[in-house]
Amino acid sequence: MATQPRTAPGRTPGSRRSFPSPYEQPTPAGAEGWRSLYPYHVLFQPERRAEDEAKFWFCDSQHWPAVLKPFETVGPELAAKCLGQFNTRYFLVPPASGIESRVHLGYVYLSPVVVPPDEAAARVPEFLRRAGYYFEHWDELLDNWKRKVRTTIEELEEIRFTALPHAQPYEEIERGTGLDATDALLDGYDRLLALCHRAWQYHFEFLNLGYAAYLDLFRACRQWFPDIPDQGIATMVQGVDMELFRPDDELKRLAKLAVELGLEHPLTAPDPLAAITRAPGGREWLAAWEAARDPWFNFTSGNGFYSDDRYWRDDSSLPLGYVRDYVRRLLRGEDIDRRVAALVSERDRVTAEYAALLDSGQRADFEAKLRLARQVYPYVENHNFYIEHWTMGVFWRKVRQLSALLHRAGFWPGENDLLYLTRDEVRGALFDFAAAWAQGSVPAGTSYWPPETQRRRRIVDALASRRPDPALNRPPEAVTEPFSIMLWGITSERVQSWLTDPAAGDLTGMAASPGVADGAARIIRSPAELDLVQDGEILVAPVTAPSWAPVFGRIRAIVTDIGGVMSHAAIVCREYSLPAVTGTGTASTVIRTGQRIRVDGTAGTVTLLD
Repeated sequence: MATQPRTAPGRTPGSRRSFPSPYEQPTPAGAEGWRSLYPYHVLFQPERRAEDEAKFWFCDSQHWPAVLKPFETVGPELAAKCLGQFNTRYFLVPPASGIESRVHLGYVYLSPVVVPPDEAAARVPEFLRRAGYYFEHWDELLDNWKRKVRTTIEELEEIRFTALPHAQPYEEIERGTGLDATDALLDGYDRLLALCHRAWQYHFEFLNLGYAAYLDLFRACRQWFPDIPDQGIATMVQGVDMELFRPDDELKRLAKLAVELGLEHPLTAPDPLAAITRAPGGREWLAAWEAARDPWFNFTSGNGFYSDDRYWRDDSSLPLGYVRDYVRRLLRGEDIDRRVAALVSERDRVTAEYAALLDSGQRADFEAKLRLARQVYPYVENHNFYIEHWTMGVFWRKVRQLSALLHRAGFWPGENDLLYLTRDEVRGALFDFAAAWAQGSVPAGTSYWPPETQRRRRIVDALASRRPDPALNRPPEAVTEPFSIMLWGITSERVQSWLTDPAAGDLTGMAASPGVADGAARIIRSPAELDLVQDGEILVAPVTAPSWAPVFGRIRAIVTDIGGVMSHAAIVCREYSLPAVTGTGTASTVIRTGQRIRVDGTAGTVTLLD
């Protein structure tokens, strides 16, 4: 992406030249002092104003749609660091290095670090050598990747944060251990952060290679078939079996088994699992339930980036509610399965039609690029289950365990108030706790942190009262950085539409998943609101998560504020045959619940019908 701010071409009446500068935006009432909540290195700093204002920053509401609590900055910090290391130091990706990340008014903003053209060209041979090795040994390396991730999860599970003893056991005197319980406590916290860092490195080990293979196919198709739509290229890799869909598939299997065993009524009881235990056939169903739980219920209704995301493993009401909904649809005679055969048929038809336009030499090249893209494509989604859902679910569970320990020691009034500290502040509070225990004194944190966490809670609530601007500073003349376009949908046209007065009329976005649907809109701003979705509505949200798939059978289409043709929202909608327009910028704030709209996922338009 070009970094020098220039006036974007083709401005329409009612549009602005620029988004606001982060240095000139007013602070929401009640959020005064918000900068004190976050680490210095994630903030826009006054001494770097000229440098920061020369860059275009977009809000990453695709991954962080809500205000971050201070501890939650661990997500964007590690994501930016680990993405950068694989692009810049590991594989030497030619067009893109890392991506800078900032927290502004509680929201995450990103700005890609572009590789100069001469340096990008110099990277190509080494990138081909390094990436080529991974592509040639993809299956072998990916099997090893899964073992590494599972080992990391097991190590996370082993961490315990328990109450300190009155005195060390006498056996340690006999053994001459020479260490106290706080050694394990402090080491456990350090290890928790180190394992999280390790997991995020694994997250990006294969990810951008998957995108790079698709990007290679995309660019070649653009050269061979100048008029091919983005959606046409995406169709060529659809209809694959992905582990990310297994949690939803397990719920569907449980629903079908419940109908087969006649367990519809026990599922509606106040305590469904207890009622099923007493019902004929209940033990068979419960055995299937337990088999599905590990590992597939390590799945969150959110996206894994927030500490308060609810996980199926911890809250059985979530998967049980989805199973009940599937049972209801089955009893109405509906088909609840994904239409994989139809997706594969369409994929093969489109592929064959375009392949027929090539000569034999071009066709061989096309088939090789397509074969590689299809091989690596599943990882683009599957990593989401292993890292964001499973690993981060364990991580947040341990963070809450530690928070509860210090809560019982009087450090803060709420059981999960540790989240209002940065991770470095937690280390200090933990040492305060350990030192006071060792000395037999009262920790200073029991008087310092209760009012401070309450102050920070009020600030976070105030920040959440205002939706973020989709971008900051003046946009570039042309958006060219490929990953920004493909993943976030940050194109020149999209950016210009964000600058247009949102009250001016209909919305445009990325043509993410084909099809046309009319219906009443339902605005959803968090996973907690998914129960509000009614049959036949169109879901409009800042962004969706793959874990929202169980409600896809109720809705006609999806509209999001951000996301490109390879975003999670776009991929999942295509695999579920659901029309979708992503990257509209403002749909969730402009459209109101109940308003009738028409979504054209083929053209990328959202028409306001009333």
